[in-house]
Amino acid sequence: MSGAAAPRERLPDQLAADLRLVFVGTAASQRSADLGHYYAHPGNRFWRTLHQVGITPRRYEPHEFPALLELGIGFTDMCKTGAGMDHQALAFPVDVPAFRAKMLTWRPKTIAFTSKKAASLFYGRPTAAIALGRQALLPEFPDIFVLASPSGAASGSWSLQPWQELADWLLSDERMEHRHTAAQRRR
Repeated sequence: MSGAAAPRERLPDQLAADLRLVFVGTAASQRSADLGHYYAHPGNRFWRTLHQVGITPRRYEPHEFPALLELGIGFTDMCKTGAGMDHQALAFPVDVPAFRAKMLTWRPKTIAFTSKKAASLFYGRPTAAIALGRQALLPEFPDIFVLASPSGAASGSWSLQPWQELADWLLSDERMEHRHTAAQRRR
């Protein structure tokens, strides 16, 4: 039996069961694919923003992305076999059913698309129809946020606000879980 080999993932997922948050990009940048680190371009605001809004206790560097699993944070992309700017990466397939299955298998509490483009691929709608921030609930699916792209190439549409909204949501969710756990212990 012969045939072409399946294209290899440019940047492997970092997922585990029951994460508090999974960041979902459109595709790896060329630099990220080359280095094997998520959000690796020096002009990308991702790592600086995570710390600035309080999602991480310190500013991590791109090569430290595996350490975020300990914080309950994972990573994936909508397009796993392409890399580069969107117009380059999206010449490769986007498998929305496979993405959806991954999220239903791993069951993160929240997913955050790191651009309107990534969210538009998931929802099957144009980016102009995608709002930033928390999205309407989908049955049997994690809470969803759409964030302004941290890419330096998207500087004209940058906004910290949806990132802060996500951080505040995560903090309020953690407080509620802590209260629930404390109440169960008292019983």
